[in-house]
Amino acid sequence: MSRAAIVGAGPAGFYAAEQLLAAGDAVDLYDALPTPFGLVRAGVAPDHPKIKSVTRIYEKTAARDDFRFFGNVEVGADVSREELLARYDAIVYAVGTALDNRMGVPGEDRPGSVPATEFVAWYNGHPGFADRQFDLSADRAVVVGNGNVAIDVARMLVLGDDELAPTDTADHALDSFAGSGVREVVILGRRGPAQASFTNPELRELGELQRADVAVDPAALDAVTGTEDLTPTAQRNVEILREYAQREPSGKSHRIVLLFLRSPLEVAGDGENGAVAGLRVSVNELDAGGRPVPTEREELIPCGLVVRAIGYRGRPIAGVPFDATRGLIPNDGGRVTGPDGEPLPGEYAVGWVKRGPSGVIGTNKKDAAETTARLVEDRDAGRLNRPSEESSPDAIEAWLRERVPGVVSWGGWQRIDAYEAAAGKTAGRTRRKVVRIPEMLTLAEAEGESEWPPIATTRA
Repeated sequence: MSRAAIVGAGPAGFYAAEQLLAAGDAVDLYDALPTPFGLVRAGVAPDHPKIKSVTRIYEKTAARDDFRFFGNVEVGADVSREELLARYDAIVYAVGTALDNRMGVPGEDRPGSVPATEFVAWYNGHPGFADRQFDLSADRAVVVGNGNVAIDVARMLVLGDDELAPTDTADHALDSFAGSGVREVVILGRRGPAQASFTNPELRELGELQRADVAVDPAALDAVTGTEDLTPTAQRNVEILREYAQREPSGKSHRIVLLFLRSPLEVAGDGENGAVAGLRVSVNELDAGGRPVPTEREELIPCGLVVRAIGYRGRPIAGVPFDATRGLIPNDGGRVTGPDGEPLPGEYAVGWVKRGPSGVIGTNKKDAAETTARLVEDRDAGRLNRPSEESSPDAIEAWLRERVPGVVSWGGWQRIDAYEAAAGKTAGRTRRKVVRIPEMLTLAEAEGESEWPPIATTRA
């Protein structure tokens, strides 16, 4: 039996853990946060609780023998890659893509121009962003991007307080959304309707919002003359967009506008450091290959908030090979490769940091199967890493707890979880998230409800 350290407790990490445990290996799952589940907890929109229910599967994995969770441990900072290699037969990197792509236009760093990664983490209660402030006073926001994250951000900006109140949206975000002045959200895409990356359910959901109409310019669909060359998802997206284009406004208080064939040129504002006042865009045409080509026409979209959701990239881990151009860990089918392109013994990648930010949560299961098959193949062929330090379970835990005060076990997470669920039930919500690490660590050590400390919140 080999012992693997999986770095990152999101869907990719849990699917890899499940498969390695089934193959007879032992797994220690590390995460930089005291809480598991990655983007299921900190990325999935709060009004999509059914999607978050996938954590029940991960909880079954965590209940397996030979599984351990070490939360509040950042690999590359608290412990090094080399220290893990000294104690484990294999390391599986499942750290995702935490950084956003930039538009690369003047004014992108103005106040009010923000990455979706931070905005999403903020309203989902990620401890690293709990104290961020976003100015939602403007009446129009522009979300740049044509994927599901762009739709999630737009939807969150127009949901009513009664729609958000039952969810696990962070308390600080609930207060900000309640006082928001945003009445219109423009979702901006540089290509056409047929090239958008929305999934059908996400796009269809926009048409069911309680207090927001959805608008599409019929002219945007004129260039889509046929659907025979489109994927089934793209064909259905075009059909949904045609239906939106034919709708008459119903007089709702808010509106989402899907605007295609526009590329950002400049985030406009007053002076070099002034807040966002608008987004200057080029009007595009598609060439024969479906690529956007700017015309001589430009437009200025007045707005006070610009959120970019145009793709994501990984963050390098000290000592781990990294492709800075693609923002990924270089790999061959999941085997991490060195500068010479050869696999490094005992090192693997899975999930978005392996293949890029694509697919839905379930896509990671198949992706993990490819990586874990390589690991098991290498295990059986004697090609894994050879630990140089004492690698018994007890020795690893003793070393780790000496190195990193505040390591959170699975039992510690369960205590945090119980507190959040109880606090949510009292408030008539799915849960109320604890958003600061010191409070999480206090809860993780509590023996029961009698020891639960008062946790700072902003809502009753």
